Amino acid sequence: MQVALLIGVFVLIVLLAPGLGEVRGYLGAANPWWVALAVAFELLSCVSYVLMFRPVFCKRMSWSMSSKIGWSELGVGAIVPASGAAGLALGAWALTQAGMSLQYVARRSVAFFTIKSSVNFVAVAVLGTLMAVGLVGPPMTLWLTALPAAMSIATIAIVLALPRLGDGGPIPDDASRLRRWSGHARASVIHGVREAAEIVRQREALVIIGAVGYWAWDNAVLWATFQSFGADVDLSIILMGYLIGQLGGLLPIPGGVGGIDGGLIGTLIVFGAPAAVTVAAVLVYRVILFWLPLVGGAIGFVGLTRALKRGDVVCAPPDMDNLPVVYLPMRP
Repeated sequence: MQVALLIGVFVLIVLLAPGLGEVRGYLGAANPWWVALAVAFELLSCVSYVLMFRPVFCKRMSWSMSSKIGWSELGVGAIVPASGAAGLALGAWALTQAGMSLQYVARRSVAFFTIKSSVNFVAVAVLGTLMAVGLVGPPMTLWLTALPAAMSIATIAIVLALPRLGDGGPIPDDASRLRRWSGHARASVIHGVREAAEIVRQREALVIIGAVGYWAWDNAVLWATFQSFGADVDLSIILMGYLIGQLGGLLPIPGGVGGIDGGLIGTLIVFGAPAAVTVAAVLVYRVILFWLPLVGGAIGFVGLTRALKRGDVVCAPPDMDNLPVVYLPMRP
C-alpha cells in the first residue's frame, strides 16, 4: 500500500513540479561536466544536512536511522520548500511515532532550523559589509549591500533576544485549545532558540560542518550551473543573490516553482548577472535541487517506514553526561 502511494505521489510530482522537458533546451546548451559537478555539489549539500541532523536530535542515534530521517526530510522539503519546515514536520512525526517526547522534538526542531538558517544570515551580514566597503565584488549601491547586511544583523539580534521573552509559564488546565497550542508553540520556540545557542557554544564539529556545508555546497550548485553556460558571474553576486532569492522558498509551492525561481532570477539580475544566462542557470539549479533530494528522500522514507514498523531503536541508551534519556524499546 505504501509503495503504491509513493508511486502515485511520484506521478503527480512529475506532472505538476519542475519538469525536465521545460529545461531540456537549456540542458542541451550546458556543459555536461559542469552539470555533473553541480549534481555532486548538491549531493554533498544533502549529506551535510544528514551530518547535522544526528547530533542535534540524538548523538546516540545510528547513522542508518539518521540518514533515513534526514533524507526523508530533504525529499519532503523538495516538494514543499517552506524553508525546510515541511521536512522538519515529517521528521518530527517520525521521531514522535518512535516514542520521543513531542516537547523535546519540537524544541530540537526549532534549534535545528535556527542553526541551519543562521548560516545564511551571518554570511549576508559579513559579505554585505565587505561589499559595501569595496573589499570584495563589483561596485554596488549600499541598498544592495549595506541594507541586506544591516537587516541580517538585525534578524540575528532579534532571534538571539527571543529567550528574554520567557516561555509564558505554566498553561492553566482549563485553557482553551488555542491558548494551549500557542503556549506550547511559544515555549518550543523560546527553548529551541536557547538550545540552538547552547549547541553552537559547545562547538559540536558535525553541527558546524553540516550547517556550513549545507549552505556552501548549495551555493556551489548555483555557481556550477552558471559555469555550465560559460558565464563568469562574480561569486559575491551569487552568494548575495542566494539568500535574498531564497525568500521565495517560504511560499508552499510544489517544488518551489515560481517562488524560488522568480526570486533568484530577479535578485541575481538586479545584482548584475546577465538575464538570459541567469534564467538558464537557475532553472538547471532548480531541477537538480528538486530531483536529487526527492529520489534520495523516497528511498529514505521507504526505509524509515519499515524501521518504524519493526520498532527499531531510534535513540540508544544514553551516557550519563549526554542529552535527555530517550530509549525506544523494540516492539513485539
